[in-house]
Amino acid sequence: MTEIDDGDVILELKDITKAYSGIVALKKANLKLRRGAVNVLVGENGAGKSTMMRIIAGVEQPTIGEIWMEGERIHLSSPADAVRHGIGIVFQELNLFGNMTVAENIFATREITRGVLGIDHKAQVEKANAFLDRLESGISAETLTEDLPIGQQQLVEIARAVSLNTRILIMDEPTSALSAAEVDVLFRVIAELKAQGVAIVYISHRLEELMRIGDYITVLKDGQITGHALVKDIDTRWIVRSMIGSDAKDFAKEVDHELGGEVIRLDNITLPRSQGGYAVDHVSLSVRKGEILGIYGLMGAGRSELFECIMGRHEHDTGKVFIDGQELLERDTTGRIERGIALIPEDRQREGLVQCLSIAENLSLASLGQFLRFGFHIITGKEKQAVADAIRSLSIKARNPDFEVTSMSGGNQQKVVIGKALMTGPKVLLMDEPSRGIDVGAKADVFRTMRRLASEGLAILFSTSDLEEVMALSDRIAVMSNGRLVMVIDRNQATEEAIVKASAEGHTTKRMHA
Repeated sequence: MTEIDDGDVILELKDITKAYSGIVALKKANLKLRRGAVNVLVGENGAGKSTMMRIIAGVEQPTIGEIWMEGERIHLSSPADAVRHGIGIVFQELNLFGNMTVAENIFATREITRGVLGIDHKAQVEKANAFLDRLESGISAETLTEDLPIGQQQLVEIARAVSLNTRILIMDEPTSALSAAEVDVLFRVIAELKAQGVAIVYISHRLEELMRIGDYITVLKDGQITGHALVKDIDTRWIVRSMIGSDAKDFAKEVDHELGGEVIRLDNITLPRSQGGYAVDHVSLSVRKGEILGIYGLMGAGRSELFECIMGRHEHDTGKVFIDGQELLERDTTGRIERGIALIPEDRQREGLVQCLSIAENLSLASLGQFLRFGFHIITGKEKQAVADAIRSLSIKARNPDFEVTSMSGGNQQKVVIGKALMTGPKVLLMDEPSRGIDVGAKADVFRTMRRLASEGLAILFSTSDLEEVMALSDRIAVMSNGRLVMVIDRNQATEEAIVKASAEGHTTKRMHA
């Protein structure tokens, strides 16, 4: 391999150690960030990547160690302190105010003012729209943030970070909710920032992305740095071996089993948009026992909204849902869960977990009825055993089930959301972008679990914008575009070209207004 010289180092971490209540998240980590380059950071969930980035962003302070910037030792005691030093971050978990407009979010804490006249909202909207147009987002700066799907909220986070004119920009899983076209736009923006001398720190579990965008790569394992290299000198197998000590696990391996009869049927599901048109446009399909149906589509295709309709989350949707041939008359989410439908939402932080509760409490939250005694919830051996079984079957890394769920890595939090759904004993499992923010090892665990559950007779519908995933996991593939079901095809007849072409049918990037 090419020997790595110090190059144009703008920031250096020296022997950084971070411990939480006796648990060491980082141990004597050393990192050099180079100006005008994409510095890739990889590692399994829980390896310490996010902790390291939070230290650079001033959110956390190291227990031991030093931070040097352009030859001088600095102390980053707060995010505002990091911003003053020219450091910006796009967090993996979105950090937006839902009740504020996109423009207000982009300029939060640094509002454009007109002296005694207060905030110049018009100027903020104009400047915010310029940043959004640079990302080809199709978003209006006057839109309420909570009205945007998670993928477009991700673009707002990126626009805000780009607007800071940072010297160091940290991107923690920036493409996890973006379509392929949106990733291309983001990469063009990154190339522009590199040309301006910005040091980019890029974290992603999509290894092909890292190979495409990265200049330098650093590997973290169990809180320690286990490898440095120039990206041009390595391949994805080197990354995986450095991360998990072996080659990638084959999540595409088939588990052959006979499919049973129809479990769920959707008949003309329709969800009108408040601004006109349909978020879900007269969708009909069915899934059999033991079948995995992958739903592929670009951002705004209506996949998440379809799942929400199935779960009874919209009062104004129309159409019918049948389970085992019987129409569901229950219109509420609780009733749908009782009839055997469970949802793993795309946004695990806001919709999948209760942050202040423990790992065990989150796991059993949706199935408490199984553990009631005399009408009250009393923690019993039965509940503890069910939680232990879920942790074991999903390979959840939980040192203590009584710890808060926020003490876990993102990938293990996702497994808790999956475990919570499975503890309700569903007949149908809806999985909305189940691999979002999950590393190679955790992704393999989740996909093996999907295969196992299908072989045990569960009907699974999962949505994804990852072409490799939908081709590898699905028995049949459904393609959605602009709320419509464009194509349903058996996996053995599907081609990547046909799926991409169908997903782009009628797809536009019109600016969304509130």
